[in-house]
Amino acid sequence: MYKYTIPQILAFLTPSITWNVKTVDKEVFVTFDDGPHPEITPWVLNELDKHNAKATFFCVGENVNKFPETYEMLFNKGHSAGNHTYNHLNGWNTENEKYFENISLCESKIKSNLFRPPFGRIKLSQYLRLRKKFKIIMWSILSRDFENDLDTEQAIEVMKKNISKGSVIVFHDSLKAEKKLKIMLPQILQFINEQGFKMKCL
Repeated sequence: MYKYTIPQILAFLTPSITWNVKTVDKEVFVTFDDGPHPEITPWVLNELDKHNAKATFFCVGENVNKFPETYEMLFNKGHSAGNHTYNHLNGWNTENEKYFENISLCESKIKSNLFRPPFGRIKLSQYLRLRKKFKIIMWSILSRDFENDLDTEQAIEVMKKNISKGSVIVFHDSLKAEKKLKIMLPQILQFINEQGFKMKCL
């Protein structure tokens, strides 16, 4: 299993999936999974404001249902959202019809053509159907902010070394990631700005 970055062979074998964005401009794409959360997401939005950054939030439908006002804040701040299933389902462990129904339920809360499978796990059969309707977004750089034993200093340095034009970077606006997120995100956003990248929505 890869740690922070994806093997190039994965991107080559799945050209219909967005692992990084082909762009002529000096820009990167910061994303957040698993929210919205009524305390963590507003903190994230404040940090993004500080660095003049726009981001894409792959939201769990159940959380949108619980915290609609927090979800609306994303758009009020000029960010975008994507579908992350209604109950954060692992595609590998879920029957196809149940998986598709869960995504459709999420669509009732999140109007977006962007989809990211939770855990990055999706069966070939699921991918083949979903790609007809959604732009499937994976990532090129994973923060690993959800890991309890993560060495944040090391993680930040590895991420800095791998950020380049078109990078799709994943953080999590969730309770599980909160502690590491609050250490890592400000430093990464500052670094991206210092390197002259623009941070845009997908």
